[in-house]
Amino acid sequence: MERLSVSLDENINSLKTAFKDCDDVVMRKIRFGKDNELIGFISFIDNIISRPVIEDPVLISIMSRTEMDSRGSVVQKLLDDVIAVGECKTVEQLKAVFDAILIGDTVFLVDGEAKAIVISTKGWPNRGINKAETEVVVQGPKDAFNEVGSINTVLVRRRIRDTRLKVRRLTAGRASNSTIAVMYMEGVARKQVVEDVLKRISEIKTDIIPDSGYFVELTEKSNLTPFPTMQLTERPDKTASAINEGRVAVIVDNTPFAILVPATLNVFFQSAEDYYDRWEIMSFLRLLRYVAAVIAVCLPGLYVALTVYHPSVIPTALALKIAATRGNVPFPTIVEVLLMEVAFELLREAGVRLPSPVSSTIGIVGGIVIGQSAVEAGLVGPAVVIVSALAGICSFVVPSPAFVSAMRIVKYFVLLLSSALGLFGFWIAVILIIVHLAGLKTFGIPYLFPFCSGYVNGWGDLKDSIIRLPFTMFRKNSFFREPEGSVENDI
Repeated sequence: MERLSVSLDENINSLKTAFKDCDDVVMRKIRFGKDNELIGFISFIDNIISRPVIEDPVLISIMSRTEMDSRGSVVQKLLDDVIAVGECKTVEQLKAVFDAILIGDTVFLVDGEAKAIVISTKGWPNRGINKAETEVVVQGPKDAFNEVGSINTVLVRRRIRDTRLKVRRLTAGRASNSTIAVMYMEGVARKQVVEDVLKRISEIKTDIIPDSGYFVELTEKSNLTPFPTMQLTERPDKTASAINEGRVAVIVDNTPFAILVPATLNVFFQSAEDYYDRWEIMSFLRLLRYVAAVIAVCLPGLYVALTVYHPSVIPTALALKIAATRGNVPFPTIVEVLLMEVAFELLREAGVRLPSPVSSTIGIVGGIVIGQSAVEAGLVGPAVVIVSALAGICSFVVPSPAFVSAMRIVKYFVLLLSSALGLFGFWIAVILIIVHLAGLKTFGIPYLFPFCSGYVNGWGDLKDSIIRLPFTMFRKNSFFREPEGSVENDI
């Protein structure tokens, strides 16, 4: 690795070669010290630095010190007595100089010394602290992460004021050099989980990591499953609570979502609001989410299996009603259901891509118009519209978008097997899904925990699973915690 030279001109040539045709990189030679005998060179990227920091605590401070001379280490004198910025360090490698400039720091070199001063002057443009958009709550904090990783870590530290909260910063991506912060509670998070996270980050081999979604796909080991094994959240309060439980948060720069690991099936049905209202109400709502997930996945397939293969199971009056409404429909039941499911999928995607004021209108009006028109045209029956609409509505009840996407895929698997084999195919599909979920692990923890293997923690985690019991009953620590380092919760 190439080191800096004692010759300032050689170092300047190296910088100019590396940043050739980069017009946004500012480079300037300055004279300072007694009789202006010292020569320095400053470099930074315009618009991603804080100009007040560069102009006053750095440039004015250096150029106004007329008593400085060339005796001793000029770099050390600048660090000790002149530069009035809290975060400064020296580097001796050219690559470290390039990296510092690219992340928004300012580099200052002095003629005759093979060291550069790296001054923290980051001033990235950002959209500030906005409200959460994907995890909206009626009661509770409203702030959300933004695209600046350093701000996101501060939002978590604001909620956990404990010296055990550790932040390990790493970089990944050969071109993006993305900063990745790993946050965990020392003595609370499992050591093997923390080590596994750090190891997976060090093994990332890619040019750029523009978003947390890239990180998830590059680091998760269960690639052959639609179900997420890492949880994404834009809420600092949810992240802080997860860290306190013993989980590990990974914050990738340039993305407003934190990644929480391990992530079992249970956590995808939990909402931040579950802990801000009375436990009876939130237990009912959480139970409703589980029921809604089962309906969203199973209802279309079950409808096809019963109406095509087992109409005798349906009450006679209802079976006759369905048969009467399908009298003029030219398609088989499976085609009917697929037509409506695809139509709702298209409406959902259109609602996401369109501007917010228009998207809600498209979703409501489009669903009504398409459903009514399809029934009047005799393409589908009213029962199919109800089934597809109910399944679609139930999928929106689950608070995790990643898990909802998995449910959308699995729903078609159940639908196709049910259309081929009836109730036999329906139950085969359900059993295969359960077996698949039982075989998944997330950082060494069973995906279906605490519904399976919950006995290892005395079934304590079941108190915050399908229902949420009062905080006074949370006497045992979460299974995510390090057994040796955990203490009994006295909430």
